[in-house]
Amino acid sequence: MHRTIQNWFSHVTRREALQIGLGLGVSCLLPSLELRAANKRGDERPKSLIVLWMAGGQSQLDSWDPHPESKYGGPVKAIDTTVSGLQIADTYPHMAEQMQHLSVIRSMVSKEGDHERGTYYVQTGYRPDPTVIHPAMSAVVASRLHNPAVEIPQHIALATGEGFVVPRGGYLGNQLDAFRVFDPGNNLQNLNKQVDDQRQERRLEGLKVLSDSFRKGREFRVADTLHEHVVGQALTMMNSEQLKALKLDDEPKEVIDRYGDSRFGRGCLVARRLVETGVRAIQVTLNGFDTHVNNHEGQAELAKTLDPAFAALVQDLVERDLWDSTVVLCLTEFGRTPMIVLNEGRNHWPIGFSCVVGGGGFRSGVVVGETDPDAGAAEDNVALTKRTPPKDPVTVPDLYATILTQLGLDYQEEIITPIGRPLVLAEGTPISQLLPG
Repeated sequence: MHRTIQNWFSHVTRREALQIGLGLGVSCLLPSLELRAANKRGDERPKSLIVLWMAGGQSQLDSWDPHPESKYGGPVKAIDTTVSGLQIADTYPHMAEQMQHLSVIRSMVSKEGDHERGTYYVQTGYRPDPTVIHPAMSAVVASRLHNPAVEIPQHIALATGEGFVVPRGGYLGNQLDAFRVFDPGNNLQNLNKQVDDQRQERRLEGLKVLSDSFRKGREFRVADTLHEHVVGQALTMMNSEQLKALKLDDEPKEVIDRYGDSRFGRGCLVARRLVETGVRAIQVTLNGFDTHVNNHEGQAELAKTLDPAFAALVQDLVERDLWDSTVVLCLTEFGRTPMIVLNEGRNHWPIGFSCVVGGGGFRSGVVVGETDPDAGAAEDNVALTKRTPPKDPVTVPDLYATILTQLGLDYQEEIITPIGRPLVLAEGTPISQLLPG
């Protein structure tokens, strides 16, 4: 495995480190949620980013860019949406009612057709490099839009599982690794107080004795040890009222049902609650899009989960006056081939796939780029660099330059990495069609 990718995927996560502190059963008195993001209106409200990550390679032909008239279109049909002239797959009827709030990029391009390398590239905006570990774009947002009023992690990955992608902090530091929640809304008992105050105090005193002993003679190397930093975070987080954002106890059943009572559906609902609390960067993962076999059936089944959850998220953000302060991005590491292969599957296709973006003040109802569903159909064994690109291709760095700009950040900001190498946040060019005039 490429060393950079291996490091990016295998660092100790914040959740794993927090278990050190959470195992202490510690608690403290913390401020209440007086500064909720939902209570702010207008330009003064800071922005957040929600990424809906379609792990495995969502098929553009079975979602946001259907071509039923093509011999490669498959059984999917196209349906009208609330944007004149824009059609999407008929497996997304709920999303068809929400597209007036969103825009579609149908011409995303990448030079990475492998899952791990493609994921690294689309998550970070940089191709893998053995000399540096790049931060995920969501980690960049959490870093640059840090909210001091938020006591829970400001970079959170929802509906993840073992082996799933968890966005990393890269050269910005492990403290920006996403906090993982495997089953949103459920199984959060480890975040609650486990012992009484006196026993908690004794545990902390014992920990301090061990820490002081370990520090002796090591002042210059462990001035701020990892475990003390983690315990400090746990102490701040344990009994914070803001933890309620991760729970769904106070959500009506009809709301949970509207999102879909699945890990991904609950993840989207929790993402909305986290935005209301002021969390800056959230990723919700839906896995299973690697449909080399039975593509149409597999993509249609996943649409049953994505369609209601995505639509409910958009609807709630709009109705709660959070849409203009929340960028929502739905994307994948690459698309699927126009040609239908053995066992009714589609292979990897990084030349002309789709993503959906909206909110945060972006223009809506825009379609960027155009694909020919037959383009490259006879080129399955041709190098990626020689395949036919879509009309008006958009690179991943272009997408991220656009998002950072709309979030009020300088995408050309230069960071000096730990090895002394200067890198900008995004190497692309903003997509003018999506930015407000």
